[in-house]
Amino acid sequence: MRADTSTAGLDITRKLKAHINNVALHHTLFDLPYAFLAALLATDGHPGIWNLVWIALAITSGRAAALAMDNLVDLRFDRQQPRMSYRAMVKGEITPTEAKIFIIVMLGIMVFAVLQLAPICIYLLPVAALPCLIYPYMKRVTGWVHMFLGLAIAMAPAGGWVGVTGEVTPLPLIVLCTAVALWIGAFDAMYGAQDEEFDRAHGLHSLAVSYGARGAFRIASVCHVLCIGLFVLLGFMLGLGALYYVSVFLAGCVLLYQHKIVSPTDFHRVTQAYFMRNSLVPLVMLICTWLDFVMRA
Repeated sequence: MRADTSTAGLDITRKLKAHINNVALHHTLFDLPYAFLAALLATDGHPGIWNLVWIALAITSGRAAALAMDNLVDLRFDRQQPRMSYRAMVKGEITPTEAKIFIIVMLGIMVFAVLQLAPICIYLLPVAALPCLIYPYMKRVTGWVHMFLGLAIAMAPAGGWVGVTGEVTPLPLIVLCTAVALWIGAFDAMYGAQDEEFDRAHGLHSLAVSYGARGAFRIASVCHVLCIGLFVLLGFMLGLGALYYVSVFLAGCVLLYQHKIVSPTDFHRVTQAYFMRNSLVPLVMLICTWLDFVMRA
């Protein structure tokens, strides 16, 4: 009996690890810090701890559902792509049915968390969810698919802002979300350029397929310059302090370094470390902005 219980426990643990692998839980570092940053900016540094808890739960569960759906939609391509061989669904550790159940559970958790925030949030949830729902299919339609990913990620700061204020403050919110969308969209275009041949052979779209890897890199460079410019503009609009601008400078340094170490003809340094290094941008901005509010309190 004990052996059966132990085996069942191990199976559950393996399955849980497989689901975590499938949704790359650590990639939450790309969007959750921006949600917290938005909450800080919208409340002059006082978002409330429970608001942050519910925002974190909503963003994490919603992102998990979206990525699981993305992997499910792309499964037939991922099985043919050697770079995706590590994924849990590709290895058969998760079945499509299990992925669908996981998505439903995560969506339920997200709705519960959103209901704990400002009442307007639940009404705006379908709008926020739309980019996440259509993104997996955009690579079959347009080379600008990366910007749909950027738009999906930008819903995190939008949710953080509206979640603590109950208001859709037009201009600052648009500037912040646009900056975030350009940041992740441009990075995704660079990262995805290594799949140009595979995508072209399978009828998939990307900026690299549409304009070549060099063209994709040029577009990404322009987007990242605009991104930093918008972060500077946001600081002026909200009257933020010196530490915020330090964080923008450091974010720019990270992006510049990322552009320097790869090229359209050399992707050997495009590793998981390269991928995760981009999470330094939102983390640095969140920490510096929080310290700025603390020092001015």
